[in-house]
Amino acid sequence: MTVESPCVGVCRLGARYCEGCFRTIREIGGWSSLTADEKRAVLALLPARRLQQGGA
Repeated sequence: MTVESPCVGVCRLGARYCEGCFRTIREIGGWSSLTADEKRAVLALLPARRLQQGGA
């Protein structure tokens, strides 16, 4: 099963995370080499990061 990238085309890096998808630069750069389970683990982190950064 393919795990889609959370990229939304707003590629601006803030202090820690991309302002569009809330991934780190390492997570973005390594996305294609992650396993499906690793991708799902990253995706699970994103809602909390969004809230931490003041996003909805």
